[in-house]
Amino acid sequence: MKISTRLRYGLRMMMDLGARDGAGPILLREIARDECISEKYLSQIIIPLKAHGLVATFRGAHGGYMLGRPAADIPVREIVEALEGTIELVDCVESPAACSRSGDCVAREFWEGLGGAMRGYLESVTLDELVRKLKARRGEPAHQGSYSI
Repeated sequence: MKISTRLRYGLRMMMDLGARDGAGPILLREIARDECISEKYLSQIIIPLKAHGLVATFRGAHGGYMLGRPAADIPVREIVEALEGTIELVDCVESPAACSRSGDCVAREFWEGLGGAMRGYLESVTLDELVRKLKARRGEPAHQGSYSI
C-alpha cells in the first residue's frame, strides 16, 4: 500500500498553513514555493480541503488561505478523508452487500480491524502536533503570537 502524492502534498500544505497560523491569509504561490510543489497541483488539492471546512479562503488584495479552524481541532484523519475518501481498505467493509460472503468472512474481519486501527491512529494525531514537530525541526518557537503588557 502506498500513500498518494495528493495526500502527501495535501498534508504538507496543511502543515505549512498551520505553521503560519496567525500571519493572516497566505497565497498559494508562497506555499508552493516553500514546499517545492507545483502551484497548479496545490490549487487542485485545496478544493476538497475547502469543501470539508479544513481551509478558509479570503479574496481581495490581502486574500489567500488559512486553516478553517484551529490546528488542534483538526485530526489527520479528516485531512486523509477529505483527500482520499473513506479509510476502508476493501469495499465489503463499508458496504457488506458488496460481497455475499461478508457475513461470515474472516478476511473481512481482518480488514475491518486493520482499517479501524488506521482510523484510530489518524484520529489520535492532530495537525497541531505535526506543526509543533515541524517548527521544532526548523528551530522555530512552538507558538507564535503577539504579546504586550
